[in-house]
Amino acid sequence: MTDCVEVGPVRVIGGVRPQNFDVGYRPDGVRFAFDSKTLNDAASVKKNWQNMVNDLATEATTVHSRFPHAIVAFMVIVPTPCLVEPQRSAMIETLERLSRRVSVEDPDYMAEAISLVLWNPEDGSLNGNFPSLASSLRIEKFSGYVETAYVSRYKGLPPHAVAE
Repeated sequence: MTDCVEVGPVRVIGGVRPQNFDVGYRPDGVRFAFDSKTLNDAASVKKNWQNMVNDLATEATTVHSRFPHAIVAFMVIVPTPCLVEPQRSAMIETLERLSRRVSVEDPDYMAEAISLVLWNPEDGSLNGNFPSLASSLRIEKFSGYVETAYVSRYKGLPPHAVAE
């Protein structure tokens, strides 16, 4: 069935390379692709966060270069104690720049939605202090960005068309 949400690995053959995503929706080509990324300890954050950012940009480019109307979304999940300055500020600033794709005319390497989720490994709670309340990376804003992009690009099109 083509009108269903697929749960990973969802293989997308894009313009750069084949890529697996955690979730996909592709009733007539890729409309939505979601992937999560984790950095699980301080050494990994220090060593790998910039490579992870490059991966996000490449994955977004892979999808958008072949499916320019697709919504690409990511969640970056890191234990709070592992993300300290100066990496925390640098990562937040970089991810905010990458999460600004509003129009299909915007660069392919940008995503429509990115959340940076910081969590406490002692009790599993989310860190409400970072990113700031004004940041586009807040998890509370994630689904709104996805919905806004999806509705603006696909409202009224099959399989969502209203029968008359």
